Amino acid sequence: MSRKLDTVAVGLAFGITWAVGILLIGFYAWLSASENAITLVNLVGKFYIGYAPAFFGSIIGAIWGFIDGFLCGLIFAWLYNKFSKN
Repeated sequence: MSRKLDTVAVGLAFGITWAVGILLIGFYAWLSASENAITLVNLVGKFYIGYAPAFFGSIIGAIWGFIDGFLCGLIFAWLYNKFSKN
């Protein structure tokens, strides 16, 4: 028996998970000054305007990450519901 996914709930789960990951990577790059982490933050910062290895840059990145993750989760759940047999 197939069940439909709650699209908003899946969107929130994806959004929160991605936002926390982006926030932690930004904080790690800021506090450790790791060259690899800074490179990753700068690469993602090309897509997430304002994301930088700094306190406020990490917060901005987390906001972008939440929006991105939420929309991806929403689309994922919507597609799952469309293709699953109910």
